Amino acid sequence: MSGIMLFLVGAPSHIDTLDPKPDAPLEIRGPYKPIATSVPGIRVTEILPQVARQADKFSIIRSVYFQGAAVHDTGHQFMQTGRAFTGGIEHPHVGCALNHLKPGNEEIPGHVLIPRPIGKTGGNQPHGQSGGYLGRKYDPFVLGTDPSDPKFKVPDLLPPDYLGDVRVDRRKRLRQVVEDHLKLAETSTAGKQTRESFDQAFRIMSSPATREAFDLHKEPDSVRDRYGRTRFGQSCLLARRLVERGVRFVTVNMFETVFDEVTWDIHGSRPFTDITEMARLVAPSFDQGYSALLEDLAQRGMLSKTVVTALGEFGRTPKINPAGGRDHHPGCWSMLVSGGKIRPGMVVGASDELGYAPKSRPANPQMVAATLYKALGVNPHTELPGPQGRPMPLVDHSIEPLNELFGG
Repeated sequence: MSGIMLFLVGAPSHIDTLDPKPDAPLEIRGPYKPIATSVPGIRVTEILPQVARQADKFSIIRSVYFQGAAVHDTGHQFMQTGRAFTGGIEHPHVGCALNHLKPGNEEIPGHVLIPRPIGKTGGNQPHGQSGGYLGRKYDPFVLGTDPSDPKFKVPDLLPPDYLGDVRVDRRKRLRQVVEDHLKLAETSTAGKQTRESFDQAFRIMSSPATREAFDLHKEPDSVRDRYGRTRFGQSCLLARRLVERGVRFVTVNMFETVFDEVTWDIHGSRPFTDITEMARLVAPSFDQGYSALLEDLAQRGMLSKTVVTALGEFGRTPKINPAGGRDHHPGCWSMLVSGGKIRPGMVVGASDELGYAPKSRPANPQMVAATLYKALGVNPHTELPGPQGRPMPLVDHSIEPLNELFGG
């Protein structure tokens, strides 16, 4: 089983996307009307028309919440690891933990992050996208470039005939320099981890299978157009291509920051986005890329073995602020789950009449993580070697997945 996590950096407004409130006052319900989907009884807003047509392939959790600071970094950690960064302990991303528990082909990275890691979002804490206490060996392989660039190529993953003798010799000399330094730290844990990380990266970058997996130019123009020639759309296509070729988990960051870029972070005032810009510039990219990914996976017979999640770090305040936006709100929001053994066409949980808090089936980050691990075929209570070798369960033993999503 493989996984794709679409991380919607900036945090979409649940009321303006997946949890419309047409009977609420105007300052709550916002400007967008609910529309029917391909599943009777499930509605989303009119800014996601293509997503609506794929509703028979996904389910919505409408009662996600966490108790903690309403800052992006905290939400990033919670929603990608199931836990908060506390006491100097950084927990592993779900994809990193999966790579540790179910390692795959050594020539193919187990977890790929595209296009780039999350950058500054207003805090100074980790964003939950590393191997955490598992060590650098389990950090994701980072693409580091925009796949929608017409000149896109993966650094150091060019075919052998493009690698001249000088460049190959330079790489060999670089490897020798690094190895000489590593010998000095051979007895230290950090030194061994660095050596393992370097060897792993060298194997991956030298692998013809990896180069071929990243080669988007082998996709027909019609397929690339279906996903959208945007950064997010082409990242979704690359994610499909990677899992199709053996990558166990792919994380796609829709944005890298919330500053000076039109994102889901719709505070209204500059340097942020307002509700109108979000609907005009952000939602269409997600609508096209996400719907294409589900449709493509289903047509290729891959959706039954690929778990796809689309989520942000928190929701937005139900009441529109004076600047015409919505602020941070970890009290309640929605996310999408699909693929694998996840039952499609369901709504799990509900928010209250105004979208402020869960009304039924509250789902905290550990429950979300437990659900994702179960979907990936992992016991969510599996213990990992934690800090100082202390056993650390993926999620607390008292936490259970949202089992209604699995039926039976």
